[in-house]
Amino acid sequence: MKHVCLFFALAAVCLSTVRLFGEETMSPGKRERLKNPFFQSSLESLTDPLPAADSEAKVEAEMKPYTETIPGTEQKFSMIPIKGGKFLLGSSDGEEGRLEDEGPQVEIEIKPFWIEEHETTWKEFEQFALKILKQNRAKQKTEPSAREKLADALASPTAPYDIGSISHDNAGKPGYPASGMTGYAAGLYCKWLTMSTGRYYRLPTEAEWEYACKAGTKTAYSFGDDADKLGDYAWFFENSDGASQKVKQKKPNAWGLYDMHGNLSEWVLEQYAKDTYKNIKPNGQPVKKLVGNGFGQVARGGNCEDDEPANLRSSRRLYSVEDWKQQDPQFPQSIWWVTDAAYVGFRVVRPLEPPKTEDEAKLYEPDPKYWIDYAELNQRD
Repeated sequence: MKHVCLFFALAAVCLSTVRLFGEETMSPGKRERLKNPFFQSSLESLTDPLPAADSEAKVEAEMKPYTETIPGTEQKFSMIPIKGGKFLLGSSDGEEGRLEDEGPQVEIEIKPFWIEEHETTWKEFEQFALKILKQNRAKQKTEPSAREKLADALASPTAPYDIGSISHDNAGKPGYPASGMTGYAAGLYCKWLTMSTGRYYRLPTEAEWEYACKAGTKTAYSFGDDADKLGDYAWFFENSDGASQKVKQKKPNAWGLYDMHGNLSEWVLEQYAKDTYKNIKPNGQPVKKLVGNGFGQVARGGNCEDDEPANLRSSRRLYSVEDWKQQDPQFPQSIWWVTDAAYVGFRVVRPLEPPKTEDEAKLYEPDPKYWIDYAELNQRD
């Protein structure tokens, strides 16, 4: 009964959204797309989460590591609890390799959250991005549940391009991290995962990511300042041959997180700005969420193609640029994939306290108008 109520509640929100977008002037395709549950927050789906041992906590002291299983699949991943606390965001003036946009250092108070133990793998991501789970359900004779129908409706990406020079050789291989998606696609995966499980998943903020990476340290790397030890903890050009490697092959940081340095750069929520730390709120809430064409979104952690150890420091900031889509043959360019940045991926977080209001949720979720405008102009979608 709860699933039925969830379905009709979301349907009502979708109908209201259609009216807001101007139903009388839109194309039939746009009108149909606006029925997608992408066009409301995920809060309604949190009332009836699917069972997962040790996944529930009311206060920080009750938080435990737990294993999430993508419903309808055998794909599992571990979520690690991170206690709340204060830390200095950014690098110190004397840190070797420091860049101007890593400061000024500012004290941020982080609320407790869970974070994925390793980068999201292809086997996790393809259930959404390649619509594998949706296709498998279509072959079954049983009627999918209301929650499953909602999750399937969110599986919107087009397939990745078949461009010979793009290094996605590890796509689909068990244990390898998913890569080459836009931050927008990563954010929508988080929403799909939320709808699927009833637990609130999203991309981390810059502050959350750096807090988790540093793991209580104040050094350049989570293991200290000695870059000669980097090979024990990270995949970068020197030891990776410029390609991503299976997750969890290197040492974790002190909080049990793997590949925070290297392997893939990881998407976070924010739009890049040189002066972010001058404007950031003491609670680390995003200063400016990504909007527009997808360029300028921040990614953290360095990657397998970096040949400078300093680029893998805990405070190093990278952001997407037009060159990341240089080979994209589509007009407008894809909002789902970056053809020339196979070194970027992500991992999910789950705050202990999910958003309480629709307006708060909008700070952390993909803007639906971007997808609608893109779909209207692009015949592939």
